[in-house]
Amino acid sequence: MLNTSLANTIKNYLMVCIALVVTIALIVTNYFIENPSFHWETVLWVSLALSILGMAGQLVSAEKKLKVTSGQLAANKERLNNEIKHRLWAEKTTSENKIKSQFIDENIPVMLAYFNTEQRCRYHNRIFRRWFGLKPDQIDGHLLQEFTNEEFFSDIKDRIDEVISGKTVHNERTLNSTKGFPYIFSEQYIPHIDNQGKTIGFYTLITPRAQEKKRPIAKSSIAVSKPKAAPTDKSANIQEKDATISRDQSSKSGITAARIEQAIQEGEFNLYCQKIVPVKSNSTSLIHQEVLIRMAEEENNLMPPGSFLPFVDQFKMMPKLDRWVVENMLMWLSERKTASEAEQIFCLNVARDTLSDTHFPSFVQRKLKELKVTSHLLCFEVEESDARANPEAALIFSEKIRKLGCLVSLCSFSYNKASVGLLNKMKVDYLKIDGSLVCNILYDDEYLEQVVAINQLAIKIKAKTIAELVETNDIVVKLREIGVDFAQGFHIAKPIPLQASNN
Repeated sequence: MLNTSLANTIKNYLMVCIALVVTIALIVTNYFIENPSFHWETVLWVSLALSILGMAGQLVSAEKKLKVTSGQLAANKERLNNEIKHRLWAEKTTSENKIKSQFIDENIPVMLAYFNTEQRCRYHNRIFRRWFGLKPDQIDGHLLQEFTNEEFFSDIKDRIDEVISGKTVHNERTLNSTKGFPYIFSEQYIPHIDNQGKTIGFYTLITPRAQEKKRPIAKSSIAVSKPKAAPTDKSANIQEKDATISRDQSSKSGITAARIEQAIQEGEFNLYCQKIVPVKSNSTSLIHQEVLIRMAEEENNLMPPGSFLPFVDQFKMMPKLDRWVVENMLMWLSERKTASEAEQIFCLNVARDTLSDTHFPSFVQRKLKELKVTSHLLCFEVEESDARANPEAALIFSEKIRKLGCLVSLCSFSYNKASVGLLNKMKVDYLKIDGSLVCNILYDDEYLEQVVAINQLAIKIKAKTIAELVETNDIVVKLREIGVDFAQGFHIAKPIPLQASNN
């Protein structure tokens, strides 16, 4: 290898050396030798010409090699840039999928799991784990019958063959939770079929619904999906569906207006809070807490949080529930023994129907006075979509609430013409930046520009900014660079019971 390298080096300079030697020989012949031989002088000039031609050939060859090498370098550079772009795209996709997966795992209101054809569990979400009271490693890779009891597995084992054969199985039955409470289980077993039409596993989607106290326990019923016959009277079917949709939603869930009224009157709810912290390290701002509500029955029976609220909204009872939250929150604040325990700002969500409730602000005023709580400790959060749907009600609500000394936050705020126009009329103390923008600011310049614009708008109207869905420390660093005031998300803190909260 060394000899080859040395030979190549000598070869590159051979023509130059020959030309130099011939030139020296010509100088010596012309100046130091009298009457030199004509033939000798001719040989020297020919040799010089040949060596010059050789040098020219080497230069042309070197130039060609240089072009080829430059082309290869350019191609390698382009390939490297593409790889960097693909890597950044992969990192962005991975981060987005992680956030989505975490959201599904934490919030989707069904027991979701995936099993291979050997019935070994390959995926399960939080609700699935909590129903059985097991840790992830007690489920991962285990057979279905190994971590479930006979009651749970009894109806499933007879349907496995049908699912593996490619059929979707539907089932409804009643089971007791680990604490003995009865639940109606709506179950779906969906086959996972590959490109060759072979079943390689199956999904289980199980929705446990609280059994109403006065409702008789449902019997187990199983159905396998088959092609449905076309209805004989399509318009009649549509009218019948429209007439009964509200009744079906409540009856299937075991939840009625009377049940909701009972839950509110008897206080069957628990208050939770999620910490909102200042982004700037040297900030002296108070810590904020967003107040969340969960039905006590959901918590006691390992049900997903928030599954009860859509029915409260459906029956137009959110103003009553919002009153319950306000009253109980103020009672909790009034019981704080020291000022430091109370010196946090608590953010309470306000439903769309509550914005139109003209008596709600006076209710808040009365409770503040009765329980002797400082009004500035409360911040009422209004969804931007609700405010845009009824801007007049939102404007009146915010004015009345701020006159009491309470604060107002506009949530899920995104930078567009409608949202900016809303702020021309509605005075707010906080802009809560839409989480879909925040979680993508590291990967999407458009989203980053919107967050920067929202923060600048907040400075202009003298409001503070709160970033939702803050899931990584890198996002916190970027928010700090932008100048956002507060951050909220699972990276900051998960929701905890109000009674367990601390400074």
